[in-house]
Amino acid sequence: MSLFRMRALTFAAHGGLDQLQVRDDVAMPTIDAPDAVRVRIVAAALNRLDLWVLAGIPGSKVRPGWPLGSDGAGIVESVGSKVTSVKPGDRVIINPGVVDRSCTCEYCRDGDQPLCLTYGILGEHRPGTIAEYVVVPEANLKTFPDWLPWETAAAFPLATLTAWRMIVTRAQVRAGEQVLIWGIGGGVALAALQICKHIGATAWVTSSSPEKLERAQFHGADHLLDHREPDLGKTIRARTNKRGVDVVIDSVGEATWPQSLVALGRRGRLVTCGGTSGPFVQVDVRRMFWNQWTLMGSTMGNDAEFAAMTDFFQHGSLQPPVDSVWSLDEAPAAYARLESGKQFGKVVVRLKDE
Repeated sequence: MSLFRMRALTFAAHGGLDQLQVRDDVAMPTIDAPDAVRVRIVAAALNRLDLWVLAGIPGSKVRPGWPLGSDGAGIVESVGSKVTSVKPGDRVIINPGVVDRSCTCEYCRDGDQPLCLTYGILGEHRPGTIAEYVVVPEANLKTFPDWLPWETAAAFPLATLTAWRMIVTRAQVRAGEQVLIWGIGGGVALAALQICKHIGATAWVTSSSPEKLERAQFHGADHLLDHREPDLGKTIRARTNKRGVDVVIDSVGEATWPQSLVALGRRGRLVTCGGTSGPFVQVDVRRMFWNQWTLMGSTMGNDAEFAAMTDFFQHGSLQPPVDSVWSLDEAPAAYARLESGKQFGKVVVRLKDE
């Protein structure tokens, strides 16, 4: 392999898992700005976003042949001339949301980077992390201690950042509140559970898998629900003496939205970060204004949120469960595991042995 080439997981064309390719001739990224840092990836984690990127997202800039993946952890290999916060040899986790740091738009001035028009996500808008090397701005890196496992570090950023913004910033969940989390077992749902329990909220979680529900209880879930039940919202109403829950975390969309609203109590807040079952939902506006609901969207997180949640991680809190670990050559099988929906926690690809 050439000194200026690297191994990475790429794809030949948009489509299914049969399009995935592990290649050893991918161009190694270069330090292209004074604040840029090249990281040698040790471990990378998969997200459902990766499946959508592979299938083809309308408007996405991704092109066949570049590395996939948004989450990663690794070792700083080289730095730009103005980098001061990290140095070669540091162990770092990567914030996958990248923005043009010279931008002065109203959102950047407010410190709300995910709303900036220049904002993009590794693996979707820029070459990703399932590669031997990736280059990102200095501001996208946080160091972490030696005693934390590489797989856990790789699994941490995207899902936890998404859940943190939904729960802490958008819904502003408080101790003692009741929170419904759909689809426990996925990365965002598990991160949401951990954050809710850290705050002191009561967590209701759903799954069609008794095993996942049992494992969620071990991680602190207070109420376990089979989401194959047709009237799950009414069940929650009955078990809360008709009050309902204060907050719903719903990333499923069409399939769960009606039951989410049945379960949502007065002054309730529903936060969504996705629509895996479909993008179009309906709301009875009469129930919305009568119950004084707040319905919110949420995407990723800003620098301050990334710093706040990483502080917990660095001290041993908010540790994401890891479902399985695969080698780079096994990456297509790792994607199959993710696509199956059977995972509990994050699916991780290990690129280097340290």
